[in-house]
Formats: sequence, structure tokens, C-alpha cells
Amino acid sequence: MILALAGGVGGARMAAGLAHVLAPGQLTIAVNTGDDFEHLGLSISPDLDSVTYTLAGRHDAVQGWGLAGDSRRCLEALAELGGETWFQLGDLDLATHLQRSARLRAGASLSQVTAELCAALGVRHAVVPMSDQPVRTRVRTDEGELDFQDYFVRRRCAPRFEGVRFEGAQAALPSPALAAALRDPQLGGIVVCPSNPWLSIRPFLALPGVESALRERSARAVAVSPIVGGRAVKGPLAKMMGELGLPATALEVARQYVGLVDAFIVDQADAALAPAIEALGLAVHAMPTLMSTPERRQALAQAAIALARRP
Repeated sequence: MILALAGGVGGARMAAGLAHVLAPGQLTIAVNTGDDFEHLGLSISPDLDSVTYTLAGRHDAVQGWGLAGDSRRCLEALAELGGETWFQLGDLDLATHLQRSARLRAGASLSQVTAELCAALGVRHAVVPMSDQPVRTRVRTDEGELDFQDYFVRRRCAPRFEGVRFEGAQAALPSPALAAALRDPQLGGIVVCPSNPWLSIRPFLALPGVESALRERSARAVAVSPIVGGRAVKGPLAKMMGELGLPATALEVARQYVGLVDAFIVDQADAALAPAIEALGLAVHAMPTLMSTPERRQALAQAAIALARRP
């Protein structure tokens, strides 16, 4: 079994590649829930939905999030009534949030609800939240602390990034499926998807026991760089790194994973960084990492699995 840690568009695309080359039962995709929030009275889980929609083949491939062919008539009507429309919820997408919210209010766990939604959408691989308890990413900026979605969507990452904290993490637990995967003696490898280390992967590490489990694991782990040629493939990562005084390079991303993974995949554009990354104690594999086609997603997934399963 392979355990993938995923968040954001890059995580969803990598999850799709892994799901194509691994059979159901061979893959558990644990998804960041630090981005989750309450909006318009609904429980929104953006990263879980991105992964689920992508695996179901229903995602908007242009935006990278939401459902293909969705409309915004509800939001247009809400705007006429003076409601908040800064977070773009599609009409079809609303059905997911309505069902999730109703099931959570009825006492179901986020893990249960996610499994139900995946089954309804025909997703056969295990997609699980990192935790069933609320963990909320709070972004420290030069304008004060902001809720993640305020920073990311409402403010479009404009404030200067200074750090993050994860509210509720110490009182939360890894979800049952994530905890079981981490302690499974048959675990064949861990893949850290090309997700933002600060916003998508550190929420996992903030959960009690997860970072120590990753550092003490017997299975090999491999991470994929979300930086290609000094630029983030998607999202604000390069901007954030610059504001932290860090070079926006695959090498600097690799530094964030020292002790957590054994191998690091970089794009061919960053192959010259291999010696410096190897000096950190990581094996390096250079290959095309832009997942612009299903074939590229599958090739990257196969390479990551091979590195994770290497003796």
C-alpha cells in the first residue's frame, strides 16, 4: 500500500496519477484539511473536493478546482441580495457542501462523509481527511493574522507572508485511516505530492504523532518538488518563499523535507541542483514533473512509486 499526502491542485493531479497506476486497496490519499472553513453556513473542504472531483474525472481542468461546466447563478442571485460572493461556489459544487454539512450536523465524521461522497461520485480509491477534528490554518502577515481563505482567496495572497499556525491541531488526532496507514507494517511507501510545504503539508505535521511517525517510519518516502525552474507550478509558493527570505528553488523545498523523506523528485529544469540536494542526504531523481497530460501524471506517479519501493 502507498500512502500519499496531498493538498491543492498539485496534490489532486498527483493523486490522479497514482490512482491510475495503483489498484483500489493499494492507495490511501490523505488530504489536507487546514484549508477547511465555514462559509454561508456550509462546511467547505476545498482540498478534499479538489482531490475527489479530480479522481472522479469531474474537475474543472482549466481552473484546477471546482466542477467542469459549473455555473454561478446562485452566487449571482446572492449578489443581488447583498450577500458575500468573494468565495466562488458553483451551483453544482453547492450540492457537495450542502450534503457534507447536513451529514456532519447529523453526527457523521468527516471521514465518513468523505467516503460517502467518493462512493457517490464513483471514486474507488481511499480518499481520507488528515483529521476528523477541525484544524484551521491561520496565516501570519504584515497586516496581522488572517484566516487562510481570507489570505488565499479574498486577499489573493497580497499581504506579505510571515508564517503560519494551525489552530486546533494539538487537540486534533490523525484520521483513523491516516493513523492506520502510518503504522501499517505492510506500508510500501509514502509519496508527498507536489504541494505547498507550508500551506498543504505542514498541517499534517502539526497533528500529534504524525511528524514523529514520518521520521521513525520503516517505509521509504519520496517528495515531489512543487517548484520548477524557480517558479511555483500553481499558487503563491514562490512569492511566500521570497517573503520569508528564502530562494524559490527546488533545493530550498528539499530542505523542508530533510528527515521526513528519503528521495526527492525535481523537474529536469532543476537537474543541476541534484548534487546540492544529495548533500542533504536525499536521493534525487530528475524528470519532467509538469502534469499537463494524463500520461505525464502517470509517468510521475510511476517514478515516485518506484523510488518509494526501492530497497
